[in-house]
Amino acid sequence: MATDSTVALAEALIGRPSVTPDDQGCMDLIRNQLEPLGFLCEDLSRHGTTNLLARHGQDHPVLCLAGHTDVVPPGPREQWQSDPFTPSHRDGRLYGRGAADMKSSLAAFVTAAQTFVRAHPDHPGTLALLLTSDEEGDAKDGTVAVVEALKARDETLDYCIVGEPTAVESLGDTVKNGRRGSLSGKLTVKGIQGHIAYPHLARNPIHQAAPAIGELAAMEWDQGNEFFPPTSWQISNIRGGTGATNVIPGSVEILFNFRFSTASTPDSLQRRLTAVLAKHGLDYDLVWTLNAKPFLTGQGPLVCAAQAAIREVTGRETELSTTGGTSDGRFIADICPQVIELGPVNASIHKIDEWVEVADLPRLSAIYQRILEQLLN
Repeated sequence: MATDSTVALAEALIGRPSVTPDDQGCMDLIRNQLEPLGFLCEDLSRHGTTNLLARHGQDHPVLCLAGHTDVVPPGPREQWQSDPFTPSHRDGRLYGRGAADMKSSLAAFVTAAQTFVRAHPDHPGTLALLLTSDEEGDAKDGTVAVVEALKARDETLDYCIVGEPTAVESLGDTVKNGRRGSLSGKLTVKGIQGHIAYPHLARNPIHQAAPAIGELAAMEWDQGNEFFPPTSWQISNIRGGTGATNVIPGSVEILFNFRFSTASTPDSLQRRLTAVLAKHGLDYDLVWTLNAKPFLTGQGPLVCAAQAAIREVTGRETELSTTGGTSDGRFIADICPQVIELGPVNASIHKIDEWVEVADLPRLSAIYQRILEQLLN
């Protein structure tokens, strides 16, 4: 039964303490489930990160199920009601680190793929699974490495489902059809250090930066669009001074971040911010880091297939959302025009006593299977 196999595989994966980037044999477990069905499994590991690309078929359209085997550290184990790496059941829930983020999705991926391929061994197109053990960490050698390898071979994907936990209250109530971009900056405003009793002999960089900060905080960067809220600019940290109360600091360091929509670009945001700094005559250094570009999948075959599958399995009408942080979808979007995220309830992710509803596992597998039926059959 699909119920038993999905739950059993989720338990087996939770039982492996795969804290980033140590896969702890999760990939081998999944590979052993797929290869007997004719999946070709390619190891694209890099720098201690385990990456697996499994494919059934060789033509377009290519539908990819993407996810990660790594989990965040469990935190103080004595605060868990049961061992975080020993799957346990209580009140209809499966507990363990990674239960929601995202080993249940991986199990549902595998059982959905098995059911689909057994029913349609000669299906058109290609069913692929792209898995990494470095999503929760620096994400420098995981999905991004696989995408780079595929780009080098001029290979693309047509559809991708990332198994991140997206549901808010009930399975299927929310699908992420995009994510905001993330652009960070490290701004160092230079002044002249001096005695606080002789301000005419010094130049206080905090005082100089304050009007510019006020203007930046009040700026409307864009108005967002149908799917994205307006771009926001937020300071995350300010460091300045020697710790003494009688010293004007020689510099102040300001760390900030844009969470930006597709209504803006990194270049436009950088130009507008530096224009404000120049307007206020600041002497500064500025280092930019583009953490993620935004991506958006509008109404089309993948979104429609997901909505229909969720409706059929759960009876719910799903909401499309772009809220939250970043995911590996930001890398996959470079080679895939349609990317969504669809997974279990996210209420407990990264928390003590992480859990997933046991009844949701076979239903999640059924949702994935129905999407495959619509797009690869």
